[in-house]
Amino acid sequence: MKSPLFKILFQSVSIILLMSAVGNLYASAIKQTKGQFEDKFRQLDETFPTPNVYRNAAGEPGHQYWQQKVDYQIKATLDEKKRRLTSSEKITYKNNSPDTLKYLWLQLDQNRFDSQSMANRSSTFSATKDDRKRGEKWGHPAKSSAKISLNQLRKQQFEADNNLGYDIKSVKSNSDKDLHYVIVGTQMRIDLTKPLKSGKSVSFSIDYAYNIGEQGAVGGRAGYEHFPDDAREGGNDIFQLAQWFPRLAAYTDYEAWTNKEFLGSGEFTLEFGDYYLELTVPADHIVSATGELDNPSEVLTKKQRNRLSKASTSKRPVYIVTPKEALQNEKSGTNKTKTWQFTAKNVRDVAWASSRKFMWDAKGYHQGGKIQPTVMAMSFFPKEGNPLWEKYSTESVIHTLEVYSRFSFDYPYPVAQSVNGPVGGMEYPMITFNGPRTELQDDDSRTYSLAEKRFLIGVVIHEIGHIYFPMLVNSDERQWTWMDEGLNSFLDGVAGREWDPTIPWGVEPRDVVDYMKSENQVPIMTQSDSILQFGPNAYTKPAVALNILRETILGRELFDFAFKEYSKRWIYKRPTPSDFFRTMEEASGVDLDWFWRGWFYSTDHVDISLDRVYRLRLDTKNPDVDFSRTRDAESEKPSSVFVERNKAEGRKLWVDKNKDITDFHDKNDRFTVTNKDRNDYKEFIDSLEDWEKRVLDRAVEEDKNYYVLDFSNQGGLVMPIILGLTYTDGTTNEMRFPAEIWRRSPSNVRKLLVLDKELEQIEVDPKWETADVDIENNYYPRKIIRSRLEMFKQEDGKKPEDRDLMQDYKAKLKSQDDITEIKEETSDEISE
Repeated sequence: MKSPLFKILFQSVSIILLMSAVGNLYASAIKQTKGQFEDKFRQLDETFPTPNVYRNAAGEPGHQYWQQKVDYQIKATLDEKKRRLTSSEKITYKNNSPDTLKYLWLQLDQNRFDSQSMANRSSTFSATKDDRKRGEKWGHPAKSSAKISLNQLRKQQFEADNNLGYDIKSVKSNSDKDLHYVIVGTQMRIDLTKPLKSGKSVSFSIDYAYNIGEQGAVGGRAGYEHFPDDAREGGNDIFQLAQWFPRLAAYTDYEAWTNKEFLGSGEFTLEFGDYYLELTVPADHIVSATGELDNPSEVLTKKQRNRLSKASTSKRPVYIVTPKEALQNEKSGTNKTKTWQFTAKNVRDVAWASSRKFMWDAKGYHQGGKIQPTVMAMSFFPKEGNPLWEKYSTESVIHTLEVYSRFSFDYPYPVAQSVNGPVGGMEYPMITFNGPRTELQDDDSRTYSLAEKRFLIGVVIHEIGHIYFPMLVNSDERQWTWMDEGLNSFLDGVAGREWDPTIPWGVEPRDVVDYMKSENQVPIMTQSDSILQFGPNAYTKPAVALNILRETILGRELFDFAFKEYSKRWIYKRPTPSDFFRTMEEASGVDLDWFWRGWFYSTDHVDISLDRVYRLRLDTKNPDVDFSRTRDAESEKPSSVFVERNKAEGRKLWVDKNKDITDFHDKNDRFTVTNKDRNDYKEFIDSLEDWEKRVLDRAVEEDKNYYVLDFSNQGGLVMPIILGLTYTDGTTNEMRFPAEIWRRSPSNVRKLLVLDKELEQIEVDPKWETADVDIENNYYPRKIIRSRLEMFKQEDGKKPEDRDLMQDYKAKLKSQDDITEIKEETSDEISE
């Protein structure tokens, strides 16, 4: 049976001329107007830094690679009542660079919260999300700009009532002499008494203090959260301390001092070193910190130490501080203090958390190997986190270590911690801050929605994953957010889908199409503080790009090998984007410059349109075959409307009314085969060489189906062309053509398909692998696309997963009388 969907037949010629015709079609596709051509496959070597002795052309550290080393000894005291941290630190700086340094730059990140900081003075006003939507709805976006949220007012009032930023008491040399220093916003320059030559070290100390901000008021990646309803008089706090000490800025081979102002979005660029911490807190507080606890016998009870030992071999997490103990701590308080001591080796930063509200559970993760055979996975959380946290936090930590190590290297640190507090999600070496909570109900139970459960699992995976990227593979966050957020989002998507693929992890190609076709975007390679849409640009788009690179471009074997090679090359070192790009190419053996250029250096999007399809039939030159085919093709054309309407009116044709008048042509149409035609065919066959006869005979015998497909690149981003083919017999198969098909003509290409069976339908990117933004032009013939509109939307705007099913499930089914009574009461209230 003929396909009703492919009725266009070319007037056929010989097989040789047919191939020539297809060639002419292709030639017309690549014709360019002078000055229009854009080489999407132009090599990036001219964009990348020139390889050198520090970073070679393969994307690995060069034979003279270097980085600085900075060691810290910090003693800090937390004043819970004043919510103030007082501290002194001794810093030893080792100059491993080939340069002589006259001064050092330090980061003073707390100064960002000063009312006169560049971050505050350069911030712009934006209306609330609801106001913006309301303004856009009525076509008056300007009107929404006249409103301010209570959260914005809260921030302004807190900053007005509190003196925020560092209070630098002194900066002294190792010989206790004052060092000259200059504070420049969130940076501080310390002038050395004598130049620091290559290979030499210098030590100095800083005494400082600062008022801890309320995280809910001023935001940021640290701060305190107050619980006024706790049984203890005055309530309790959870403190999460990060960016809490003056830290050396990085000095690198590619930029020298990385002393960019901290504006809030672009995060941190730091040096590795060894840390020793003494943290003095109220005696009933539990402390979680980067590093190993050096003095457990001084800060933990014997029972707690025994539980910690048991946890290392337990099947499920074991409470070190039980819910009952934490609840008892909440009720009291003390004027006494304890000092918790921690040591952290070869880390780029340290953070910590402290509260009397903390429960603490732990479980050993036995990864084997020589580096760190056992890792203690631990979680710290208040009662407001249970029962969600005790079920999933520590288990999520371990799952993350299992998956990430498979893609990179064994986790090298002794602990990996998840801490609940005011910060929704933030990472530091060995410790992460994660936010999800449960809801207290009237029956004193605590419940949580599916969305909150997904949030906890997802944020723990993401933040623990950051210990690998960038806490170990130490990329420059201030400059290139995507190098840690994008790579980490890709891997948390792997870990997340290996946990539960029904959870929307946001790394599938379909998750980025709306952003990629939007106008409000910048390239991924944009510096962190200049990104317009932070989440889609720095997280989703690079994660999707790597997902496509793994699943569609390279395949898992090549990608996984190259990605692991990158991770191993750059653990404890500082890679740049070109190091990543070069390593992925060098280790996979595939030229990917077109991919990096399109996905990372441009705002092009994927939109490959299948514009038309031609079906070609091979001309056999045999008149008995070809004339019959041509007659059949003519008969399939629709008849004239004029003729059809004349028939309907009963009008008779002249030839039907005068049948006594006929001639030769009335009995033979223009497709009648004559002996002359047969003789011409015989002469044509005799003129062919033996190989030509064999080729033609085989082609005639096989009677293949020839199709020419016209594609246009509507989005500008070149990608492989993936086709889903459906045949008239109901069978299907897939064809893939590499992105290099666009190399001579990035706007339009034609492709010849030679098939055994007749086509019914063609679909571009049938499995939505390439982030094609417009699926309507992916079908040939065109297909009716199902509506994407929601049937209804709840008034509160909540999604189904936002409902608290644990609580809603307790509700009793109301009778019709109850419903009627409620309606009547509501009606009365409205009338009043």
